Amino acid sequence: MSLENYNKALELMSKNKTICYFAGARTEELICLAEEAIGYEFSPIYRNFIKKFGAGNFGSQEIYGVIDEDFENSSVPDAIWYTLMEREEINLPDNLLVIYDSGGEELFCLDFSNVNEENEPPIVSFIAGQSLSTQKNETVASDFGDFLLCLVKKEIED
Repeated sequence: MSLENYNKALELMSKNKTICYFAGARTEELICLAEEAIGYEFSPIYRNFIKKFGAGNFGSQEIYGVIDEDFENSSVPDAIWYTLMEREEINLPDNLLVIYDSGGEELFCLDFSNVNEENEPPIVSFIAGQSLSTQKNETVASDFGDFLLCLVKKEIED
């Protein structure tokens, strides 16, 4: 269950605060500006993450979110800046929001074209450099809560 796994991830993060490096809470006004820039509203769980943490790292796991309102002149882990840049540079589809970069060619994105009954999109992979016609957009997690829990557990185990 999505919210349940999200809360488990937050609990584990709370127990490991020494490896939490986040921008910090973001205002409702900034979140709305980010949604306007990207072209859709965030899902409830991802919105909660941005509201509490903004963006940043849990150990070596960098989770993209919202930094500030300058979506044109930013850098990672700003999901809005990165997604808008990738839309221009690699023709990233508008329904995808990049939230994690594997460090290779694979980007992990919220797929807002396929939300569940809780209005939560799955996390899909997008291969940079691969033509849109051959993209599989494989689902790697059912939603942000599951994805975050997986990242947190991976970091703790490593």
